[in-house]
Amino acid sequence: MSFAPDITEVLARARADLRMGVPVVLIGGHGEAALMLAAETLEAQRLADLRALGGAPVLAITARRAETLKARAYDGDLARVALPGDAGLPWVLGVADPADDLKTPMKGPLIAARDGDAALHRLAIQLAKTAQLLPAALVLGVVDPIGFSSEHNLTVVHAALAGPVLVASSDLHPVVAARLPMVAAEAGRLHIFRPEDGGEEHYAIEVGRPSREVPVLARLHSACFTGDVLGSLKCDCGPQLRGALAQMGEEGVGVLLYLNQEGRGIGLANKMRAYSLQDQGFDTVEANHRLGFEDDERDFRIGAQILKSMGFSEVRLLTNNPRKIAMMEEHGIKVRERVPLKVGETEHNRGYLATKAAKSGHLL
Repeated sequence: MSFAPDITEVLARARADLRMGVPVVLIGGHGEAALMLAAETLEAQRLADLRALGGAPVLAITARRAETLKARAYDGDLARVALPGDAGLPWVLGVADPADDLKTPMKGPLIAARDGDAALHRLAIQLAKTAQLLPAALVLGVVDPIGFSSEHNLTVVHAALAGPVLVASSDLHPVVAARLPMVAAEAGRLHIFRPEDGGEEHYAIEVGRPSREVPVLARLHSACFTGDVLGSLKCDCGPQLRGALAQMGEEGVGVLLYLNQEGRGIGLANKMRAYSLQDQGFDTVEANHRLGFEDDERDFRIGAQILKSMGFSEVRLLTNNPRKIAMMEEHGIKVRERVPLKVGETEHNRGYLATKAAKSGHLL
């Protein structure tokens, strides 16, 4: 009998710790180990405590963020920037967060490490991302990681176990389903799916009683609090959501997957950071890159998994995004037809839509 958490549960604990500003101990496959603190939730006292340990802490940032800062990403996908001896909390936050880049563009000189293994630094950035924090982390090598973690009651993450879990799509399990009459269709049913990794739940809205024997009209819709709830004019998400449901209501059957991947997978806080950067003149892709993220961090495997669990194998996909079609096909859902969904263009989002077409390949 064992009540100890498995690696999936350990990672959920680690993400919660990082969001609270609590450090995590990382252990590599060859005995190397490091203490990790998320830059976004770092406090001055913990930074002082980190310095008191001695050694040479570095700030791990993504290559996207490094490009903005003109720092060398010798490790390809990331840069290990040395923490200057006189650097305080404002320096760490200034490198991690692009909010004041235009006000104070000179952050350096930034000295990036080129020797040594960056595996634990890569893991640190992955953990920060999955915690929906800025993808930047202070990392300091430690000896006797088990003793250190025990002394300070810190979560320990073994890279060899965590790596495969972090790149996999968490298994989803149905929780409950109930009838839900809607404006678009009185014959509605809402299904709730919960991931094993402790992440946010995802929803399937079933309109009517769609047959599992013919391609169903389907849409993968990523949560957009600003568009879906507040009626934001900066995007077309709200009109797409309502338009898709209305079309399913007209046909009498359909399934809309509402996936909790706000801001193309970076979370609402980071999405608002991107909006702030857009107000400074950057487009949506440029803003994501300045934050240290890729164009799109969503995992559309989730949608394929939900559809298959509901018994669907073929769809007519309501989308303008070819990437969704490719991901569905790759993971066992046959897309028999792409159904365009062109709604919601305004003077406020015209540039945003143009960027999606030019840089993300959307068929607008």
